[in-house]
Amino acid sequence: MTRPPAASPQAQPGGAPSATPRPGARPGPGSGRPERGGRRGSPPWRALFLGVVALGIIGGVAWALLGSSLLVVRRIQVTGNAGIPAAQVRAASGIKPGTPLARLDAAAAVRRVEGLNRVLSAQVSRSWPDTVVISVRVRRAALTVAAGGGFELVDPYGVVLGTAASRPAGLPLLRPAPALLRGNAAVRAAADVLGELPAGLRQRVISVSAPSADEVTLRLRGRLTVRWGSADRARQKSRELRALLRTHARFYDVSSPGEAVTAG
Repeated sequence: MTRPPAASPQAQPGGAPSATPRPGARPGPGSGRPERGGRRGSPPWRALFLGVVALGIIGGVAWALLGSSLLVVRRIQVTGNAGIPAAQVRAASGIKPGTPLARLDAAAAVRRVEGLNRVLSAQVSRSWPDTVVISVRVRRAALTVAAGGGFELVDPYGVVLGTAASRPAGLPLLRPAPALLRGNAAVRAAADVLGELPAGLRQRVISVSAPSADEVTLRLRGRLTVRWGSADRARQKSRELRALLRTHARFYDVSSPGEAVTAG
């Protein structure tokens, strides 16, 4: 019996016959199926290990900042405290040696330091690894007022900084003294006017009167009177006053710059 001829393999484009894979044969390269033994991602233990390491680092940093004795306050440096003992500033701050720098409440320390009568403003900053810096701006006297047979030294905000038996040189007398000094707008205006005067002219001022913030009047040595008005346009008023002083008058009014007048 004659066997039928075997079927010939189908031809692929280009004349190459297609190969029929044998049962159990491994697919060749480029077949689109992943090879056995290829990488399927990192083992689970590796991710777990990295997580433990990260937690350890975070815990170590937290311990160093908050729980260890490595980064704690060992020194409190005070700057700008002219006339105020540094020990007084440190005590007022309430900052305790040994406090972790990361736990320092700088805002609360600032409020406590600014509670000192002679402190105008303060800043508290960390200087790693173990120092706190307290920078202070002190109040400075601008005027004096007569009180109890002596004189009180007053800053531009009406804060009394101390007393003296005689009027200190360079601090004009404010008269009459208002009943309430602290926060008084007229006191601030008088101090601002004095602060804008040229040094040579300011040294000649003996007293200042300020019934209101817009009515500042200066009295100079030689019985000279200057009606200044408000603290506005101080430079222009100073220039006009220097020119008018050459007239050797007794009264000068520069309250309206450009329309200054003299008398006497």
